[in-house]
Amino acid sequence: MNRYRAVLTGASGGIGRAISVALAPHCDELLLVGRDAARLEETRRAAGPVARSVIADLATPAGRDAVTLPGINLLINNAGAGDFSWLEAQDDATLERIVQANVLAPMQLTRRLLPELRRAPRAWIVNVGSIMGYLGYPGHAAYCASKFALRGFSEALRRELADSALRVLYFAPRATRTAMNGKQVNALNAELRVAMDSPESVATQLVALLERPASERLLGMPEALFARLNQLLPGLVDRALRAQLSIIRRHASKGVNS
Repeated sequence: MNRYRAVLTGASGGIGRAISVALAPHCDELLLVGRDAARLEETRRAAGPVARSVIADLATPAGRDAVTLPGINLLINNAGAGDFSWLEAQDDATLERIVQANVLAPMQLTRRLLPELRRAPRAWIVNVGSIMGYLGYPGHAAYCASKFALRGFSEALRRELADSALRVLYFAPRATRTAMNGKQVNALNAELRVAMDSPESVATQLVALLERPASERLLGMPEALFARLNQLLPGLVDRALRAQLSIIRRHASKGVNS
């Protein structure tokens, strides 16, 4: 069983808190990063004595500079943002927030921590993406674009580091029961009978991935199959989603008008 000196971003959220609790028994030190002080403290207490926390906005240089852990051998880029809405209804600030949180911040933090990670005899970077990093879905254009980008970053960095002891993994959950979804997404998933995982089950699978690393791990069936099918036969997926378009638009419009 590996032992970790780990940094986890987005630690105050649903998946982040579950990862903290699941990962803590395997850590000698666990640095939890987030922006919500009260929720971050709750996560720290749940994770136990190996955990400490730092309040940091990773969109800023000062926030990234606050994330330091000597001897780090595991970085989990889990912080993220989303918005369920038709693209034409989103403003520039929303698009910038999603891309900053889901793409730029993980890239910038990873670059900053790479020298320390490379010093470890073995080390891991886990970029928490999404099934939507393989599958463009109506109402999530910006989110999908950001997760596609994160997957591309993971693939390229993995190849840059292929001759090192540092592994880069892309971890792609399907729909998960967290506060980030919002009422519209939950209602849409219920109407379409989309399965949603618990944060705890997602966290368990992430820890399992670390013990048996694979370059990419997609969670859930039939979502993982649908994502792979989209890469091979996108026209089939186009038609399947076209049949659901009026339902998706109706739920997305509720978010715009509320």
